Amino acid sequence: MFVDTSTVDPLVGQLFDGRYRLDARVARGGMATVYRAFDTRLDRVVAVKVMHSALAQDDAFVQRFKREAKSAARLQHPNVVAIFDQGEDAGRVYLVMELVSGRTLRAVLREQARLELGQALGVAEGLLTALSAAHDAGIVHRDVKPENVLITDQGQVKVADFGLARAIESTQHTVADGTLIGTVAYLAPEQVLTGAADARTDLYSTGIVLYEMLTGVVPFTGDIPINVAYQHVNADVPAPSTVQRDLPGIVDELVVAATRRPPAERFPDARAMLSAVRRARATAGGDLSHHTSVVSLEDAPTTVLSLGRTAPAAGPSTLAKPTKQAKRQREPRRRRTPLIVAIIAGLVLGTAGAVGWWLGSGRYDDAPTFERLTQAAAQLRAKKLGIDVAIKEPSLFDEVVPPGTVLDQDPEPGDRYRRGSTITLTISRGPDRVPIPDVRGKTEEEGRALLDAQRLDVVLAPLEFSRDVPAGSVIEQNPAPRATRDTKPGTAVTIVVSKGPEPTTVPIVEGRPRSEAEKAITGAGLVAKVIEKFDDDIAAGIVISQDIKGGTSAARGDTVTLTVSKGPELVTVPDVEGRSRDEAKKRLEAAGFRVRFAEFPGRPGKTVIEQDPNGGERRRRGTTVTCFLF
Repeated sequence: MFVDTSTVDPLVGQLFDGRYRLDARVARGGMATVYRAFDTRLDRVVAVKVMHSALAQDDAFVQRFKREAKSAARLQHPNVVAIFDQGEDAGRVYLVMELVSGRTLRAVLREQARLELGQALGVAEGLLTALSAAHDAGIVHRDVKPENVLITDQGQVKVADFGLARAIESTQHTVADGTLIGTVAYLAPEQVLTGAADARTDLYSTGIVLYEMLTGVVPFTGDIPINVAYQHVNADVPAPSTVQRDLPGIVDELVVAATRRPPAERFPDARAMLSAVRRARATAGGDLSHHTSVVSLEDAPTTVLSLGRTAPAAGPSTLAKPTKQAKRQREPRRRRTPLIVAIIAGLVLGTAGAVGWWLGSGRYDDAPTFERLTQAAAQLRAKKLGIDVAIKEPSLFDEVVPPGTVLDQDPEPGDRYRRGSTITLTISRGPDRVPIPDVRGKTEEEGRALLDAQRLDVVLAPLEFSRDVPAGSVIEQNPAPRATRDTKPGTAVTIVVSKGPEPTTVPIVEGRPRSEAEKAITGAGLVAKVIEKFDDDIAAGIVISQDIKGGTSAARGDTVTLTVSKGPELVTVPDVEGRSRDEAKKRLEAAGFRVRFAEFPGRPGKTVIEQDPNGGERRRRGTTVTCFLF
């Protein structure tokens, strides 16, 4: 889009909402003006889209705009222009978005006319990747066109303006009064006929965009927008090879499958079309990374079409394809009856007016309110009103609306809808709550997986030493485990992960007194265990050995066994006085003593009359006991 920089924009330099400073106008479109701005709170450059004052004065638009902006802001994807904020400043409704450095697909097509096959399929792949993410989130774009497809300086495809078309549909610029919102070249038949749109509507528009990228032209053109709109209703989109003959058959099949007039005959969803594009692209290369100009986010205005005044004459149940009136030379009639001319003119005008009324507003009603009714009550009311309703799956969680109650409806209450069409109801599941799993004793990875599965945020506390929990496993958690579903998703659960036992150095205590050794062991964070042992060489109370070698590493709390000397082992000396020589020797040696016999001179003795040491005394084993014989 050409930007007239000579025009002074009164908003440039203003500070929106005390936060966003508008530095320069990037572009002006049919619904909004886009500015490069600076977020003074977060110190970043952003794009601010300010809606035109006519829209900002429409309460229905403002409320729908806020809802759609909030919904689109949840859509975080590399191929989607991120929504940061939305607000209202002095009656001016605005949207704060990611500022993309690059150019629109429209600007590229203006420069190149058409794209190479590999380039076109690459752009389509990026576009469909964004639509897949949006459709998964329940968001339909409704206005897919080259102006809303951006290509960054790095060649990445980004899609802008999710939800904006739906917000604009809540204004007086809707099908309710005989007008359509949209860029007519890319409208799906169902948008023309009923204003309805779902994921398959986006696929139709994507097919038209792909057709234009491949051929350099759109499939339907006309003198006035309404003629183009009704060609979408009454004619099939031709294969692009009818214009660009070197295109392969797989690309023709791709475009035709995406643009079939009945939605049920198109690709079932964006992922299915994305797979088809990738198959077609397997034999084509190319990218758009060489396009590095900065472009606007909205390059061309959305067109407002009148259905009531300019639609071609057609019956209420069929829409005739507009045709060009052939010019024929007629012989001028010399006489015309004024009355006949007046009657014919009246009939023509009356018929045209009736058809225009029917096509424009005659077949539309205001949607009744079903919100906050139970599902059963809503279905009963719909039956009484003769309205078809469908229940959207899956139902959605909501913090306020009770479970089993209508949370939302499409069309919304008061919106215009075609009589005989279906109103879709979304049922509340009530507040979203989850249990808190027990992750204690689990590895960190296992614990994270269990908490992630319940959509809980994991906060990792500093690691702690633990003798009881192995390194890498969870010691404790906060909040504690709860089996009941009473916790909000996103609640932070703090886990403490073990780094194993704390290491310490074992003291050297061999040869040291027992009390001193035990004090050194406990001082190192270890547990001392003492066993005593007789030792003939080491004095009693001295450490003989330790089972964990001194100077080595051990875990705090480990047990070190100390062997402490009891000194030499003492044995009670048997009393052998009065016993025979042989019996005395036998008893003493059995007790571990040595025996020496002493006899009186000249008298060989046979009986022990005295011993040294005396019986009952305690002596070390191996001590010699002297027995005196008589």
